[in-house]
Amino acid sequence: MGLDHQQHEITYIGYPARMAELPGSLRAQRLLLNDDEDLADGIIRQTSPQDGYQAVLSLSEFGILQAHRVRLHLGVPGDDLAMLQRVRDKVEMKAALRGSGIDFPRFFPAPDLSAPDWQGRTVLKPRQGASSEGVRIYPELDQAWAAFAELPDGDDWQLEEYIEGGIHHADGLVQAGQLIDLTVSRYLNKPVDFAKGCPLGSYQLPTDPRHSAFAADVVQALGIRDGCLHLEFFETTDQRLIFLEVANRMGGAGVVDAHWRHGGIHLPSHEIAIRLGLPRPQPQPGSGRFHGWLVFPGHHLGEGEADLRVPEDLATDRRLDRLHALPAGQALNQNITYHEWQVPAFVEASAETPQALAAFLSDCMQRIQINRKPT
Repeated sequence: MGLDHQQHEITYIGYPARMAELPGSLRAQRLLLNDDEDLADGIIRQTSPQDGYQAVLSLSEFGILQAHRVRLHLGVPGDDLAMLQRVRDKVEMKAALRGSGIDFPRFFPAPDLSAPDWQGRTVLKPRQGASSEGVRIYPELDQAWAAFAELPDGDDWQLEEYIEGGIHHADGLVQAGQLIDLTVSRYLNKPVDFAKGCPLGSYQLPTDPRHSAFAADVVQALGIRDGCLHLEFFETTDQRLIFLEVANRMGGAGVVDAHWRHGGIHLPSHEIAIRLGLPRPQPQPGSGRFHGWLVFPGHHLGEGEADLRVPEDLATDRRLDRLHALPAGQALNQNITYHEWQVPAFVEASAETPQALAAFLSDCMQRIQINRKPT
């Protein structure tokens, strides 16, 4: 870990349900928020510049803008608001890439302007969404445009041209504006399909200088200074790399564990050290294998318990590292989530080649069955 709870004075602030997950013996101060209050408002209510805080950390995408408000309140240094908007707002990040030489989809930021100039499949998505929640794909621009115009909160959304190609995610670390660690994986299925009830997974790829250079260019163009990088991009059949979106935080689902097992770097521990100016932990030996994950959603099945059926040959396959399943009696989560402890099934796997790993995960995707138990 980048933090030593015996050496450092640490305060955890959060809502009661999450704070209850902290070990009772952990040496740290705890500040509880009310369940219904705004995160930043609740922190500001309970803290002051005189408390002597030196840093404010939020490793979650949903907390980085609130953390900026808290830093202003406490007089603590950190990333400026413009940079945070570039890694949070899907319009701001693409607008910042203009003139950089990086390809990105054409996009349209507001419903009260004249219509876009492309045709065909079009994506309507929230500007600050995550996990593809709320994303809609329309076969024609005019259908997407009509839906966009009818939104009561249209300024919080954007239109984007649909790009045909495989989707990759690149995960690593940035320190002092330089990319210092990177692993690239290819998605199985698309994140937008997970919201519709399809499984989602990814498997790691060998190092490709094109991918590394692309990620480094994005870091420079957007002015990302420190912390984790989670970059998503398309690779078309003619090998064009096209930016999709980026976040200055660690990836979700199985990204952190896969990254750690493959290269020996635990992303959140290294991010904490980088952001606090502390020595980074010593990397551990990597596995020498390619790692991946596969998550099965349950939010689309309705209320009740999951009926999970895994073929025996998959359950005993040497490429399977772990199979997480909901305990008997635990109800299906009704929200979109990638957390292994909240979904009906979550697969962690590895193999000596990306091809063998992709084949196994694809087999799991096709043959593992999940239904809702009859009541």
